[in-house]
Amino acid sequence: MSQDERYAFIAEWYDTNASLFRRYELLYYPKDGSVEMYDMKNRCRFLNRIKYEDLQFKDLFVGNKITIFSRHLNLVDYGDQYTSRMLGSRKERTLALLKPDVALKLGDVIDMIIRAGFTITKAKMTKVSRAEAIDFYADHQAKPYYNELLEFMTSGPVVAMEILGDDAISRWKNLLGPANSSVARTDAPNSVRACFGTDGIRNVAHGPDSFSSAARELELFFPSSGGRGPANTAKYTHCTCCVIKPHAVKEGLTGKIIKAILDGGFDISALQMFYMDRANAEEFYSIYKGVVAEYAEMVVELCSGPCVALEIRQVDPEKVFRDFCGPSDPEIARFLRPGTLRAIFGKNKIQNAVHCTDLPEDGLLEVQYFFNILDN
Repeated sequence: MSQDERYAFIAEWYDTNASLFRRYELLYYPKDGSVEMYDMKNRCRFLNRIKYEDLQFKDLFVGNKITIFSRHLNLVDYGDQYTSRMLGSRKERTLALLKPDVALKLGDVIDMIIRAGFTITKAKMTKVSRAEAIDFYADHQAKPYYNELLEFMTSGPVVAMEILGDDAISRWKNLLGPANSSVARTDAPNSVRACFGTDGIRNVAHGPDSFSSAARELELFFPSSGGRGPANTAKYTHCTCCVIKPHAVKEGLTGKIIKAILDGGFDISALQMFYMDRANAEEFYSIYKGVVAEYAEMVVELCSGPCVALEIRQVDPEKVFRDFCGPSDPEIARFLRPGTLRAIFGKNKIQNAVHCTDLPEDGLLEVQYFFNILDN
């Protein structure tokens, strides 16, 4: 690998102030992990070459969303034939739909997906209406179990996720295992359905079987037009807010944190992945401005990549979610409260794995900020 070897991409960034997409040529130098950007419309340098450790070589493929200095960029094309020839790969996107029976195993299944090498780029907990289920399972109409399937899929919340990876469609189907969970336990004992499924309908999760099916099904949950898609499941009662921070998402901790929350006796009644811009992050953290010395760094962390917002419902009034998260400084948490989320998953005061609502009266406001304001 020569000192000057570099890869070129066309990247788009949505400028909310001007309400338009801006295009850049993004250059990546693998030798030292540095990046450089050019404004394509104005034909001028936008970012001087600078080392950027948060961007990994494996993140560079068309269709992915990356973050450079809090700016979310969509990689829409290769910038030259060399990059296309060298990096044009088998990256695909597909739908991972976790069914109502996933319930308390939600964290385990998400962790299996991440450990299998997939990248979760979109996620949303939603409730499928009968009309949506009929549309989704149009190909199953002649099957004898069709009505039972519709009843089951509309019986509770589902979690829809867009996942990315090499040969994602076939690899996700393989990870799922045979449709009948009993058969899966014999033929594919390490598969998702073998581990968590019950039968041929209550089999934890669904995956499309072709490129066209994946595109159609993703469109139902995550419209390419930028529309909202199916509504989220936020209840806005007896709730508090938890945000799995970008560093924890990037480190593959999302499933483990969700599992810990569910094992701790809390209910997750809404879940959604968000890409926060700086204005959103500043607004969300506004109560900390001038109060917490780390405010500016907290803002930078929150808009450094995707985060996962959760509506937490405290089923047991004796359990307080803020106590479950622990002190904001993980070092202190590991000393005083070693079993808390921040003690287990946090790195420092800024990258402390999760944000949780500090004041009980702010719980509803923070949940509404994500699931009512940002989701709309």
